[in-house]
Amino acid sequence: MSGSIPFTPIVRGLPATIPFVGPEALERQRGGAFSVRVGANESAFGVSPRAAEAMRRAIAQTAWYGDPEAFDLRNAIAEVHGVDRDEICVAGGIDELLGLTVRMLIEPGDPVVTSLGGYPTFNYQVSGYGGQLHTVPYVDDHNDLGGLAQKVRETGAKLVYLANPDNPMGTWHERDAIGDFVSSLPSGTTLILDEAYIEFAPTTVAYPMDCANVQVIWMRTFSKAHGMAGARVGYAVANREHIVGFNKIRNHFAVNRMAQEGAIASLGDTGFIEEVVANVVAGREEYYQLASSLGLSSIPSATNFVCIDVGDGARARALLAALGERGVFIRMPGVAPLDRCVRVTVGTAAERREFANVLPEALRAL
Repeated sequence: MSGSIPFTPIVRGLPATIPFVGPEALERQRGGAFSVRVGANESAFGVSPRAAEAMRRAIAQTAWYGDPEAFDLRNAIAEVHGVDRDEICVAGGIDELLGLTVRMLIEPGDPVVTSLGGYPTFNYQVSGYGGQLHTVPYVDDHNDLGGLAQKVRETGAKLVYLANPDNPMGTWHERDAIGDFVSSLPSGTTLILDEAYIEFAPTTVAYPMDCANVQVIWMRTFSKAHGMAGARVGYAVANREHIVGFNKIRNHFAVNRMAQEGAIASLGDTGFIEEVVANVVAGREEYYQLASSLGLSSIPSATNFVCIDVGDGARARALLAALGERGVFIRMPGVAPLDRCVRVTVGTAAERREFANVLPEALRAL
């Protein structure tokens, strides 16, 4: 019988949606695989050979649960960042950590602040737990730090989200600007500082981790530079009180044994990560030059993707469709005026050549 399931009021009021339509779903719709997959900001350069070998060895122990404390992985992360093991929470990617943070800090109806057009999974989590989103438009394709702080004061928000470097635009703020932003937040407000792309950014961007500061939760991932998006490993660095809160509600078996072993090995292979970053930097430059050669502008990026400005949202959506018809998967920001751009992940050299060949043809088809 229709309507007979006793959903909560929150669930009844939510749209039947997910934050992203995966490339696999798009491939099913088009009836064939993409030849160039440069839309999901996955690493085109794979995982560290050390990580791959560690995960292969761990297959023999697949019958075992992963360590629910992620003890060895937290020790490795603590050594990298100079923090204490008990100031780290490991979870199934930043997406899971976003949900845990909202669940931990936000009651139904509480105001939460983010950027208009920013990372949609955060919005998904806030809505799913009944929080009330308040958004601040970007300014010159950057998160508006002053506007975010003002909106926090206006609404009394207990939680504010900031990705630095930013997704979907790839722009960034220097650490001093982030410090000023943190200092401007009222007491009792917590900042989620999502640094998923920090490995690709200038060294002046990362905001120093000081877990004595109870107003900041730093979030990092193995999905981007480490090339482990499918393994689902992310972590939060924060004051011990926040970590205690996470431990009260998290899924303690969310990160399997293979993922933990791979992440530990990847942390130790700094040479591989440096090589990935160098490849991404070179690929970004190719995209900048490609856009310029076609009379388009691009937005400087500190991530593993580049936004190319094609004029307006309708043209960007048409370009996405034209590229998809030609076997190229990319994405675009979802909110004006950001949606005048298409967003292209830095692929391998071969993928970049194929994209450079197909893009002019797709533009002509518009």
